[in-house]
Amino acid sequence: MIITKHQALALSSVALLVIGCSPSSDTPSVSNISDYQGSASITQGVATTVESNLFECANGRSRVAGVGEITDSEGKVWTVPAKNNFATGPKAFDLYEECSNTTPSSLAEVDQSSVPVAIVDQDGEEITGYIFADNYFELYINGQLIAVDTVPFTPFNSNIVKFKVKKPYTIAVKVIDWEENIGLGSEDNRGKAYHAGDGGFIASFSDGTVTGPEWQAQTFYTSPIYDLACLSEVDGKRLSESCTTEGTDHGQDAYAAHWETPTNWMNQEFDATSWPQASVYSEDDIGVNNKKAYMNFIEKFSGAGASFIWSTNVVLDNEVLLIYEVK
Repeated sequence: MIITKHQALALSSVALLVIGCSPSSDTPSVSNISDYQGSASITQGVATTVESNLFECANGRSRVAGVGEITDSEGKVWTVPAKNNFATGPKAFDLYEECSNTTPSSLAEVDQSSVPVAIVDQDGEEITGYIFADNYFELYINGQLIAVDTVPFTPFNSNIVKFKVKKPYTIAVKVIDWEENIGLGSEDNRGKAYHAGDGGFIASFSDGTVTGPEWQAQTFYTSPIYDLACLSEVDGKRLSESCTTEGTDHGQDAYAAHWETPTNWMNQEFDATSWPQASVYSEDDIGVNNKKAYMNFIEKFSGAGASFIWSTNVVLDNEVLLIYEVK
């Protein structure tokens, strides 16, 4: 059982009552660490920022995409929201991206011949993929990093990828719901300083592959959590469905649950059969009806039969790994 160095903060509300003061009605009730019985490592409170911002938008309308580290009581250091290859990975081709002034109103305005082709198998089939991620993705084919999202946080964007590969092949995707409050799984939103964001990933490929419930999805970082007793694990699922998703102005003491990412998770030989099936979400669930990066090319997303997928909690699960075998 992990006990964080910030455990004493959980006693702050009690101390206030003892001396005759009452915490704000907007302050979540933070449970005791002993309430947690699962397999995750638990941290509490804000992380130390190690990268202040991965991305600068030319028009200045992007949220700050920072990276932090937080240490649990056993001395293990966790990177939040997740380890990523944004700085060094090959960037996906922009389908729609406001910061690069790439804003076509339809696919007809996109020069798809300019999309670079990543070679997995020299004699393989050339496949084109259309991707929309909330917020960030890294795409691997048979363990090879094909492309990373061009925007880690906002504004919302979409991408095209091309690769050559022989069937069968394995698609592996890391998706991250970024956070402004590093280590706390939240952002300033809807009038609250600490409001959990939501994720979402959808893609279609020219060989007929689409995202859907046949994919597998496992979560590796869940936050913000105020009542650790709301977390559970059933049949390989890391569940947080009974945890609150309400925003607050005082979420600085929130907990986070972390699970170690397998080092070879993206490789073709990795066995993900024990992982849960992906959960499917509607366009309304994800809130894309006003996102031009999605709506301008909807024929390549839901129009192609693809569905938005994530883990079991699209709000609280912030790092999710997706795997699908194309036969």
